[in-house]
Order: sequence, then structure tokens, then C-alpha cells
Amino acid sequence: MSELKVDKVSPRSGTYVSLNTVGSKNIIINGDMSIAQRGTSASGLTASTYSTVDRWLDGILTAGTWTISQSTDVPTGQGFSTSMKIDCTTANGSLSAGSLFNIQQRFEGQNLQYLKKGTANAESLTLSFWVKSNKTGTYIAELFDNDNSRNISKSYTINSASTWEKKTITFAGDTTGALDNDNNRSFNLDMWLAAGTDYTSGTLATSWESTTSANRAVGQVNLADNTANEWYITGVQLEAGTTASDFEFLPYDMNLQRCKRYCQELAPKVNDCRIAIGECPQSNRCDPILKFSPEMRAAPSFTFSAANTFSIYSANASTDLSSISLDSSSSISGNLLCNVATTPFTGGSAGQFITNGTSSSILASAEL
Repeated sequence: MSELKVDKVSPRSGTYVSLNTVGSKNIIINGDMSIAQRGTSASGLTASTYSTVDRWLDGILTAGTWTISQSTDVPTGQGFSTSMKIDCTTANGSLSAGSLFNIQQRFEGQNLQYLKKGTANAESLTLSFWVKSNKTGTYIAELFDNDNSRNISKSYTINSASTWEKKTITFAGDTTGALDNDNNRSFNLDMWLAAGTDYTSGTLATSWESTTSANRAVGQVNLADNTANEWYITGVQLEAGTTASDFEFLPYDMNLQRCKRYCQELAPKVNDCRIAIGECPQSNRCDPILKFSPEMRAAPSFTFSAANTFSIYSANASTDLSSISLDSSSSISGNLLCNVATTPFTGGSAGQFITNGTSSSILASAEL
């Protein structure tokens, strides 16, 4: 047997930053835009919503109309297969004072305690990403502390039209305002795309400050001023420290599991798939229970496709639903109320909840 002898073990030197609660250096979830449970494209967007690529909120207010999609246009040779594309479909060249458009990712405070925000040892944060747009000029990236109404903004420049460029921005640590240690929204990354004078008429907050709206997006170009405008982003990484490291690629299944804490598509888009079972307390009703995997951040809200895209299978017969609704939910499961127009069930019997085809959809959302 081989033997290794060690004379001395010296303590490590240098500055080390502990990882966050999931062992990932990247605070951003789905920074490579590879997960899109809600769908790969959404059009006609004029208000804030989670539309396509998981974990990214479209923050829109009177700033044109947009199509947002998961794209295969990516920087060459960097390992990415998808990006998020923002495409202006109705322009607004004269923004009102309160107009805004930014792409946000929001974070739970309990996942960011290692940043030591609000202490003398607060960690700096470095943001890196790949971006492309036909509209060159100044854009704003912002960190926003929702718990303490504080923010810091930095500008970056798209120099060459329609060319992938990598950007790196470092934000100082904030020694004021600790983040709440809970599962609620504490912190944002906001990537600005358009802003009215309510957000641009002051002096850019390049150091942490109590939020003054006019200082948040000073200098931001108006991506909404022409229907030819488009903006792509991928490889978004936000990490503790003052240096950007290579993008942390996670396996697809791990990335999907992280996204599912906030959003789960529970109905496979196939025909005759048994996805839950429940009791039929009445002759025209069944109450299936859906289990979440993994546990969600909080009790989610539900969005259903048409009732007749689901059936209850009981006593060797399948009956399409006439209505479907949520009875109750927790972070681990949801109880549905499924009604049919006829009375095919025996009270107290069991029924299987099944899909009726490729349009079946049950979206559970516990976003921040």
C-alpha cells in the first residue's frame, strides 16, 4: 500500500468568500436562460409579468409593447445554448415621466445572509454577463435592497451594434441595512432598458444610498423608441467578491430544480397522463391532490388551462371536467376541486386526474 507523508500543513492565505446556501457561487438562478417552463415566447407584453424564461420578471410600465422569448442566438464558443431576447413591437419614443422597463431577478433574504449586508464586513458583488443589441449606448444595471429601500446603480456601454459583448461590473458592499432572514423578497438585480424622467432626472447612484427614484437609471437609452430595437442577454452571474469568475454552468436538472422552487408546470403536455389521485366526495366532483417537487418557496397561486383539457378517470370511465379550481395549497401540495357536468362518480370512490392532450397546463407560481 502506498503511503503519503506530510511534514506540515500551512493555513491558507488570501481572502475567501463563503458560498451561498445552495453551494453555488452564482446568486442568479437560470443565468444561462436554459429553463422556460411558461413557454419559449410571449408577445403583446405591456405590463409587469413573469412571461417566458424562468426567474426573470419583465418590469414594464407604459414603455411600449414587447415580445420576450428564449432565443438560440448566443455568443460563439462560450458554451451557451440559449439567451433571452427582448424585441420591441410597438414603439414609445416619448416616454412619460413614470415609464420604465427593466428585467429583474428577485432574491430571498435568507439566501443572501453570507453577504453580511449592513455590517462593516459587507461583501462586494460582481456582475458579469453577455449582451447584444442593435441600439448602442448607455445602459444601467442596478442592485436594489427591497428591505431597506436602498440601491446602487452602475452604467455599462453597448459599443458595437448587434455584436455580443461581455460586461463586468463591481458593486461595493453596503454597510447599512441588513437583509431580512426569511423567504420573502429582499434584493433585486434590475437590468434597465427604458426609463422616464422620474428615474433619470437626478444623479446616478453609483454608491449605495437611500433610494431616490430620480437617481436610479440616469443616462439609460430608450430601447422602446423603435420597433427595430432588440436586446439579448445570457451568462448572467452575480457573485461575492471584486472579480468575475467564469460562468458557473449547472446541469440542466439542477437548474430546473432551482427554478421549481418558484414555478412548477405540473401537467405534462401529453394525452392521458395520470398526474394525481383524489377522492370523489360527490357524484359530480373529484378532489385530487398535487404534490410539489421540490417544496415551493410558499403556498403558490395556480393558473389552469381550459377545464376540458383534463379528465377524471373513475370506475373504468373517463369524464372531461366542466370546471377546475384551487381549493387550498401549501408549499408542499395543492388540493383541487374538479367538477363534471354529469354524475358519473360514486361518492367516496377514488378518481385519477389525467391530462387530455398537449394543451393541458397547471402552472403553480410562488414567485417573489
